[in-house]
Amino acid sequence: MSLDPDIFRLVMRSWTTGVTIVTSVHENVQHGMTVSSFTSLSVTPPQILIAISHNTRTHHLITHSRIFGVTILASEQDDISDRFAGRVPDDLDRFDGLETFSLATGAPLLRVGLACVDCRVTNTLDSGAHTIFVGDVVAAQDFRTDNPLIYFNRQYRKLQK
Repeated sequence: MSLDPDIFRLVMRSWTTGVTIVTSVHENVQHGMTVSSFTSLSVTPPQILIAISHNTRTHHLITHSRIFGVTILASEQDDISDRFAGRVPDDLDRFDGLETFSLATGAPLLRVGLACVDCRVTNTLDSGAHTIFVGDVVAAQDFRTDNPLIYFNRQYRKLQK
């Protein structure tokens, strides 16, 4: 018995998530995408996991470079989320006009956002159309100046104070 994909999508819209930009670089090519499949995995050692679709440039870069960065977006950054979600075509520079920096691995991180982590891939697991990348966090920075950008029921939301 197979679950109807539309029912599954409807159910998953009930899950509220934060919004991140996952980035990587390989052979001087950098790219990134909006990702909500992100979570902490372990504090000791510090590890996170992300899930990335096989058919993306970001997946290709992470697979070959074995590094990635994650920038956690702030409440007023839905425009950046949209840009990295594909509103800017895949062949254009999604980083255009945004300030970036790197920490330990060289993965590009966005200067905007609440926080960022810099990771080296330690494990992968292919599942369906995605790869789950487990990353050791080798560096992190906290900018927390705002509330997080959150996503619920196919819309961006903001926490109320």
